[in-house]
Amino acid sequence: MTKGLEIRLASRPKGWPTTDNFDLVEVDVPEPGDGQVLVRNVVMSVDPYMRGRMNAGRSYVPPFEVGRALEGGAVGQVVTSNADGLKAGDFVLHNAGWRDYAVLDPKHATTVDADLAPLNAYLYVLGMPGMTAYAGLVDVAEQKEGDAVFISGAAGAVGSLAGQIAKLRGASRVIGSAGSAEKVRLLTEEIGFDAAFNYKDGPVADQLKAAAPDGIDVYFDNVGGEHLEAAIGALNDFGRVAECGMISQYNNAEPEPGPRNMFMLVTKRLRLQGFIVGDHAHLKDQFFREVSGWLREGRIHYRETVVDGLRNAPEAFLGLLRGENTGKMLVKIADPS
Repeated sequence: MTKGLEIRLASRPKGWPTTDNFDLVEVDVPEPGDGQVLVRNVVMSVDPYMRGRMNAGRSYVPPFEVGRALEGGAVGQVVTSNADGLKAGDFVLHNAGWRDYAVLDPKHATTVDADLAPLNAYLYVLGMPGMTAYAGLVDVAEQKEGDAVFISGAAGAVGSLAGQIAKLRGASRVIGSAGSAEKVRLLTEEIGFDAAFNYKDGPVADQLKAAAPDGIDVYFDNVGGEHLEAAIGALNDFGRVAECGMISQYNNAEPEPGPRNMFMLVTKRLRLQGFIVGDHAHLKDQFFREVSGWLREGRIHYRETVVDGLRNAPEAFLGLLRGENTGKMLVKIADPS
């Protein structure tokens, strides 16, 4: 245990990223200082927001630095501890993914229980994607019992959970869009959406109108573009939009024109609000209590797309941007000891 791998940002992409934008580098395993721990990563997450961090410029989170290891959610196992409260063998959730080994201060590591839930779940249902889905519905969209809810990117990590949480919170109808017939089948037959459609099969507005003839009250947006325009058209008066992401535009080299029906925000008295999950930390305990309960009761179903090996993390990330994942895209780095 003297060497490990880390993945660095080699260059900033213009448009769609490629594997050339990443460097795989062998480095010495770092030594933890006083009050620190050395962690061997077991599994890491790749997420759409990471695409924005590959660009330079000011945003809600600092950009990745060229020539430095990338960052992201991961679960690791403590190898060496010089810190009170953590011991070798403990599993911790942290943000130093994209590498085999990481040195952490305890304040940046949260202990997780492998007996309570699978380690992967702390990066998915009980982690940031689950919290994002929950906060978007509860805090931002203020979903009420009886609301009809439309979710774009519904077969992805956040979207598939958002649909289930909406149903568990009393939605009258949940509609999802996805990018293949297999994903549509998954949404309706396994996950419990009331209706779903393949956005590649025809205009989103027409398919949404057929799936929600009485309109929608809440739109959880992961895609933007044509989906957002269609949702604005389908929203009932006083509808709410939770703007979680716009993956259809992340790789555009030039800005894309916005929806052509924005005046409906006025005539329908709509509310459209962007959000970042970190702004809703006050919901953390409520989220964990409610969602972990649903998970234990078998009321939440989820799928994962797991890519094996840290070397393959760049391709996993690019596959995520291409929509090749069903549910959460994860990278298995090592087996726990």
